[in-house]
Amino acid sequence: MAIRNTMAWVDSLRGQVPTLSAVELAERIGRSEPLTLVDIRELQERIDSGAIPNSHHVPRGMLEFWADPAMGYHRSFFTEGAEYVVYCAGGGRSVLAALALMDMGYDKVWHLDHGFGGWNKDGRPVEDVAATSRWQRKY
Repeated sequence: MAIRNTMAWVDSLRGQVPTLSAVELAERIGRSEPLTLVDIRELQERIDSGAIPNSHHVPRGMLEFWADPAMGYHRSFFTEGAEYVVYCAGGGRSVLAALALMDMGYDKVWHLDHGFGGWNKDGRPVEDVAATSRWQRKY
């Protein structure tokens, strides 16, 4: 059996996930829409590159556990009826994460097209996570 090409698989799933561009997300944030931003990148990525301001860090490996109200790991920002924008570095992992939240019953979920990289490339605001973290940059 051949190993599946991950990006081809993710690309085949994109049509199942509502998508926001960096421009659309910035407009929604500018209108103070009640969005919960979920950054599923690794902690080191946030420290090294920064994050979209006011985003919650949820490591991809903990997403389902933190989003499930029945779990001891549950985080209070995961609530029924809230609106979520999930992002990663480039827009691949966020497709899978958004699908996972949708499968769990969250019905207002988008993924950020081109991820944090697209947000940053567009010159959007970036929070310096390293400035308040006890962890340090690796570069």
